[in-house]
Amino acid sequence: MGLNKEAIKIGFAYVGIVVGAGFSTGQEVKQFFSDYGLWSYIGVIISGVILSFIGRQCAKIGVAFDAQNHESTLSYVFGKKFSKIFDYILVFFLFGIAVTMIAGAGSTLHQSYGVPIWLGSLAMTVVIYLSLIMDFNKIVRALGVVTPFLIIMVVIIAAVYLFKGDVPLNHVNSVVPKANPWLGILRGTLYGGLAFAVGFSTIVVIGGDASRRGVAGRGALFGGVIYTILLGLINFAVQSEYPHIKDASIPTITLADDVHPVLGIILSIIMLAVMYNTILGLLYSFAARFTEPYSKKYHIFIVIMLIVAYICTFVGFEDLINTLYNFMGFVGLAIVVAVIIKYVIRKRQDEDHIA
Repeated sequence: MGLNKEAIKIGFAYVGIVVGAGFSTGQEVKQFFSDYGLWSYIGVIISGVILSFIGRQCAKIGVAFDAQNHESTLSYVFGKKFSKIFDYILVFFLFGIAVTMIAGAGSTLHQSYGVPIWLGSLAMTVVIYLSLIMDFNKIVRALGVVTPFLIIMVVIIAAVYLFKGDVPLNHVNSVVPKANPWLGILRGTLYGGLAFAVGFSTIVVIGGDASRRGVAGRGALFGGVIYTILLGLINFAVQSEYPHIKDASIPTITLADDVHPVLGIILSIIMLAVMYNTILGLLYSFAARFTEPYSKKYHIFIVIMLIVAYICTFVGFEDLINTLYNFMGFVGLAIVVAVIIKYVIRKRQDEDHIA
């Protein structure tokens, strides 16, 4: 793949964004993959291809346009008229998912440590504000730093349940509620759209900050491969204990606690860091869409933005997820299709030019 330090940093930052709170908690993985049995692994592969290939293309487009937000990339793939529609839809949903993650941080602190939900959400909001006033290179480093620790934890949990899981792989379809190939493929594809939509604005901006198109593309591709492996491992662990965790709000914490309580504590800390990654990346992209980063207007905007976001968290974590995530998946898939069409057109034009 020809990775250097910059590409690896980009890859880890990309994973840090798209993993999100639901991925690390296992709740999204359960709803979009594990419930559909062994057919879900087809969905895992499709989702991984979306994140790898389409992420690679968008990172390279970001370099070409020296992007500081997603506006130029949307204009390139949709044209000026339709890009405005997707711009505002995407901005709305990105903000909504960031709000969901702030609420999720409050819920995680409450469930794991007894901290009041409102206080946990407020603490995360303050930390995000302090991070948003840093320069972008520091933000990218912050986004990527937790990813290796998440990889280690997921590999440990999956390895343990490879040997101690109550449900053998060949019995998975008999314990899950919806072992259907078409549902497994469709839900996995929809989740790929959701994850890509979450990471789209950030990978474009990271691409715009990269030194070369090749580096940005390889970094995004590397991140997509890591994402696919993590997704498959978490799905395997959840399915191996499906009857035990099917009603758990945070399946991965339940799995980790069953291995050892200390492992559960470590994982809860990593989950909070992953939520921080997602919130930081989304809200930086949101603020960069409307202001010049680090200008006076930017500093005023992020204060107002975070106050509004914190107020919105009182709607509740689960209600926010149920409302936003499926819609966001369709938005992401629309962008994926547009990028593919643009890629095919560009390839044909290049071939005609050579001929």
